[in-house]
Formats: sequence, C-alpha cells, structure tokens
Amino acid sequence: MKLSVVVPCYDEEEVIGRFDEEIRGVLGRLAVEYELCYVDDGSTDGTLHRIRTLAQQHRPTTRYVSFSRNFGKEAAMLAGLKEAGGDAVILMDADLQHPPQLIEKMLDLYQLGHDQVIARRSREGDKPLRSMVSKLYYRAVNKWVDVELTDGVGDFRLLSRTAVDALVSLPEYNRFSKGLFSWIGFDTVTFDYRNAQREGGRTKWRFGALVNYGIDGMISFNSRPLRVAIYTGLSLAGLAAAYALWIIGAAVAGGITAPGYVTLVAIIVGLGGLQMVMLGLIGEYIGRIYYETKRRPHFLVKETNGTAPTHTPTARVAGRTRR
Repeated sequence: MKLSVVVPCYDEEEVIGRFDEEIRGVLGRLAVEYELCYVDDGSTDGTLHRIRTLAQQHRPTTRYVSFSRNFGKEAAMLAGLKEAGGDAVILMDADLQHPPQLIEKMLDLYQLGHDQVIARRSREGDKPLRSMVSKLYYRAVNKWVDVELTDGVGDFRLLSRTAVDALVSLPEYNRFSKGLFSWIGFDTVTFDYRNAQREGGRTKWRFGALVNYGIDGMISFNSRPLRVAIYTGLSLAGLAAAYALWIIGAAVAGGITAPGYVTLVAIIVGLGGLQMVMLGLIGEYIGRIYYETKRRPHFLVKETNGTAPTHTPTARVAGRTRR
C-alpha cells in the first residue's frame, strides 16, 4: 500500500526539521511506500524555505504546496487531501504534539478494515480551567449539533481513500472538519494517547481563536439556535402580556402607581442585549450563506513541486511548479 502523510504548516520553522527527521525514522521502519505532503499556509517565517530544502533532499517522497497567503488550517487540510495520492492518508500537525510513533498503530487498525482511525488525546497537562470548559462545551454542543463531537478528538487521524474522496467531494466554503469527519461516517475506531507538548514555536490557538472555533462548531451542523430564538421571543412576548395584565389589574384595584424605575431600566437593557445576540446569530447564518454563494476557491496556490490541486481555473493560474 501507499501511505500519504498530510502536514499543514504555519510558522513552524523552529520545529519542521525535527518533525521531518522523526517521522521519516518511523515511516522507514514500516513496510509501506510513503509520501509526505507539506502544506505551507502562508507562513511569515522561514517555513517555506525549510520545506523546499526538505523536498529537494528527499525527492520524490516529499511534496509541498504553498498558499499565496494564510487561508487557515481548514483550507490547508483540504489542499493536502487533494494533493495526497495514497491508499490511506494521515493528517497530523508539524509541532510534534501528534506523536509519529502512533502511525504504526494506526496502520494496524486500518488493516482491520476501518476507514477512519482516530487518535484521541488526553487532557493531561492542560490547565484545569481549560479542561473543565472543554468538557462543558462538548457536553452542551452535542445536544445541539446533528453530528457527534468528541472531547480530545481533533485532526490527527488516518483516513482511507474512500473517506478522503468523500471529504474532498464536499464543496462547502465554511468548513468545520471536526464535524465533517463525523458527518461522512464510515467504519471508525478510536484509541487514546497521552497528550504531548509542543516541541517549538508558539501555539496558534489563542483564546479568541478558540472562542471562534467553538462558535463554528455550534452553528455549522444545525439551525437549532434559530429555533431557540423563536421560542425565546414567544416566551418573552407571553411574559410581557402577563405582566401587562398584572399592571392593569393592579391599577384597577388600587389606582395608578408609578412603576419601579430600576425594574424598567433592567428590563429594557436585558431585552436590548438579547435582541442584539439574536440579531448577531441570524447575521452569522446569513454571512455563511453570503460566502457560500460567492463560490470562491478555498485557497490559491503560490508554489508547488507537484501537481497543484485543481479547484477552479483561478486556483490553477495562481500556482507555479518548482522542480
């Protein structure tokens, strides 16, 4: 069989050399033909130069694609899946938080007939607050979304050619791969591994990025928040009607009295905030529709040493090939 390893990279100059050395040591001990597919997601450091050097040193087992700018990890994974030509494809990060030593176990499980072999990391080493928030988030989100999202499960996984073709065939612009992996289904097996620390560089997952990613997970695979907005509006309208009847009854029974100023202000501010939240929620869905209708390519290729992924004529024209 032929195995492809897809490695999205963004500003990984400090660690990409160690990663390449370690993964080749692992792959060299396995009875498989392999290729490494690096995807440079518009890095601002020397990552692309390091990848070029690796591709020249390890030709023809190394391929790479470099974007014209930073398009995000979702686009980088899609480009790698399109570029990969193996019977099975492994997605993993370049920061060595995904241990290359687990590849052999993934292949053993793949040989048993599984289309997805998922490595689920433990929360060991994470801050207690982050672990608690993560558990609460997944518990809440799985009551909303139409697919199952598992805490600790990320992009580190092996996909069969059947699963890869299914993922590549999905045309949506707003991609949430964790949900897409679950949505395509197929025979899946999961195993646990101990959480590893970054070998170098800085994490790209800041607090704001994590919040945005959580929102994507909440609304990418369901429209229930919109239904909640309807129910919330109806409930508030019912409470307002009941409160108005109570005020009228009190005025008839005891005369007109001045309502509480603090209560009135609190109600106005609370309802105004709720309306803004609902308006933002509706706007988020409309914005996603807006981007989908534009049908822009997921990324533009600046440089590659292989065959540029063929999305659209625009994407092909943007790329050049280095030999």
